[in-house]
Amino acid sequence: MKIVLTAINAKFIHSNLAVRYLRAFTKDLDYKCIIKEFSINDRREKMLEEIIKEKPDAVGFSCYIWNIDFCRSLARLIKLVDPSIKVFYGGPEVSYDSETFLNSNVGDCVICGEGEKTYYDLVSFAIEKEKAVHRGKSSLKRLKDIKGLYFRENDKIVFTGKREAMDMNEIVFPYDEDDNLDNKIIYYETSRGCPFKCSYCLSSTTHGVRFLNIDRAKRELNFFIKRGFKLIKFVDRTFNCDPKFAIEIWNFIINMDTESTFHFEISADILTDEEIEVLNRAPKGRIQLEVGVQTTNTKVLESINRNVEFSKIKDKVLKIQKFHNINQHLDLIAGLPYEDFESFKNSFNDVYSIHPEKIQLGFLKVLKGSSMHDNAEKFGIVYEPYPPYEVLKTNFISYEKLRILKRVDKMVDKYYNSGKFTNIIKYFLNKFSTPFDFYKELGDFFYNKGYLNKNISAVQYYKVFLEFNSEYLNQDNFKLKDIVKYDYLKFNKKRWVPDFLYTEKIKDEERIIKNMIKNGKINIYGDYHIEKFFIDINKFKDENTICEREEYIVFYGDEMEDTIYMEDINN
Repeated sequence: MKIVLTAINAKFIHSNLAVRYLRAFTKDLDYKCIIKEFSINDRREKMLEEIIKEKPDAVGFSCYIWNIDFCRSLARLIKLVDPSIKVFYGGPEVSYDSETFLNSNVGDCVICGEGEKTYYDLVSFAIEKEKAVHRGKSSLKRLKDIKGLYFRENDKIVFTGKREAMDMNEIVFPYDEDDNLDNKIIYYETSRGCPFKCSYCLSSTTHGVRFLNIDRAKRELNFFIKRGFKLIKFVDRTFNCDPKFAIEIWNFIINMDTESTFHFEISADILTDEEIEVLNRAPKGRIQLEVGVQTTNTKVLESINRNVEFSKIKDKVLKIQKFHNINQHLDLIAGLPYEDFESFKNSFNDVYSIHPEKIQLGFLKVLKGSSMHDNAEKFGIVYEPYPPYEVLKTNFISYEKLRILKRVDKMVDKYYNSGKFTNIIKYFLNKFSTPFDFYKELGDFFYNKGYLNKNISAVQYYKVFLEFNSEYLNQDNFKLKDIVKYDYLKFNKKRWVPDFLYTEKIKDEERIIKNMIKNGKINIYGDYHIEKFFIDINKFKDENTICEREEYIVFYGDEMEDTIYMEDINN
């Protein structure tokens, strides 16, 4: 018996936790389990060939909103190539309305809900059936006895009944030494369930939170640390819902000797003083936090069952920010009930005022099984009838306004979240009433120039600011050019400037600086680049003031620099 578990990830660097759980949970069974991981950027022909060459008896698909179309079409191709191969599905995208899904797609069964025990029983059934055939007898096991399963029987779809949630400590650790996961994001969970009931989230459909044994969790985290994985993402829905548990895990991670980064989704408003004190001790880069704000509008929050005060979130996030050791990502969702364009603008500006490391703009997904799905008509929420079921318009915001927010999202992600345009952004924020207005106008500029539909180069992403400033704002580029050039050299490894930023350097002045470096008057190391500027860059960075002053800056190392003013050279 050979089964191929297939995962089609959103990106190459992602890995699939679910299929590894299934493999680990059935490792004592007499069958061969092979995991095949792809990304949505891979060709279907490649996926099909990789699966078929294994000559499997069955193929399982881990189904999510980003890959369900691939799963459907690939399953159909598998059945066309070899109708004897059994096909089954599992995952959140098929766990709701499973009967309809199975009726309208090729395949033999659907595992709904938590899959470990159902998969174990299904594989046991298949093994027993295979052995019985070899003995010339019929199997005593029946599919109907396996809870959590939808399967075909003649022309009908049979549901075997809901399976109860399992004890977290029954789960088998899903990773082993043979996994080739270098340069991949590792996903891990220490709890299942969520104490909150946000109407757009599938976690609201389950009751209670279940935790791993704390000592077991530490042993498993030690495995990741020894392997030297770069990024471990906890998929716990609200990691800090039990402060005692969170503190113990964070203390363990903080005290380990590792370069790994651990990512947690938290509710910042419920952070305790003790938790914040623990986070203060974290080495820089050890922990990063994702905070779901979603909106700062009280009425919107009430409508989605989130009893959260933004003032509390802001207070806790700012406390952590003062430590300068933890990256914080704050999330917003567009298209929520009662959130119109102006309301979202206010939410954006509220979050921007905190200056987190990243701002992530999401768009409402109306997921099957969520209460938002059940109440969509009430709020006039119109959404895509196919995955990812993203909102198109509501009673409160039009399709056209949501498209504008899409452009804002692209600008924020490229320019703010990358961290490579810090001073350019500072320059433009002075020219707009609010941060949102800047990103909106920049997005409109990109849209009108056709840049959103082009693959523009990394250099052009800097050049576009000069175009935006002169064509859209009708302003002179003399001072801005220096700021663009500074950010370009500061945050890029290349030690050259493109033609549109080129400034002729005076050879005598450059020779003096090189002699200062050679004689140790300027203490730098490694390769360096000397560039001339006509404004005081440091004054702009520190005081947000533009002052004309000729200077040279020596760039070297990893974002290191030294400034030499003209008066120092002339002396």
